[in-house]
Amino acid sequence: MPNKDAAKKALRQAQKCTVRNLAKKRKIKELVKASLKAIESKSNDAQATVVAAAKALDKAAKTNTIHRNRAARFKSRLQRKLNAMR
Repeated sequence: MPNKDAAKKALRQAQKCTVRNLAKKRKIKELVKASLKAIESKSNDAQATVVAAAKALDKAAKTNTIHRNRAARFKSRLQRKLNAMR
């Protein structure tokens, strides 16, 4: 356990950020999975799911939850698969 007040506060902040970041990562994972499933099934709403996933990836990259290059890579792969489906 931390002894100093600043260290205690840093621990509290780290715990809050961890919860927030895990929620964002979970949401991204769900959206990417849903996008891939929609693309595989050649669904009509595949475009909308890819856009939603890209938006979540951009938000996570903006707040440094994931690296910006990783977000770009995910978006690129999803878009490439979507274009191949069409």
